[in-house]
Amino acid sequence: MKKPKFFTMPFASVYPLYIAKVERKGRKKDEVDEVIFWLTGYDSHSLQQQITNETSIEAFFTDAPQINPNASLITGVICGCRVEEIEDELMQKIRYLDKLVDELAKGKPLEKILRK
Repeated sequence: MKKPKFFTMPFASVYPLYIAKVERKGRKKDEVDEVIFWLTGYDSHSLQQQITNETSIEAFFTDAPQINPNASLITGVICGCRVEEIEDELMQKIRYLDKLVDELAKGKPLEKILRK
């Protein structure tokens, strides 16, 4: 099966879109970073490395230090799909991040977004 072209895009090209989305709604870049750290296990330094190196979205998630064990608690619809029903593991991780950023943009408290 051919991989979606999206998987090969640099994460660096999507990251500013996440930030722009939440900033339009009065949230901050730091909050986007926090949900990325929570989901992937990256820290500020390793996230910046991924951006600087223009790591593909696929590699960004494949090489993530630690996908949060509570990621499976992320449920709901994003782009018309229920995230908990997505079969492709990589696509599911991408949609998890999309969902978290979406919740941030909708004004949900960070504690709830991070499934605490």
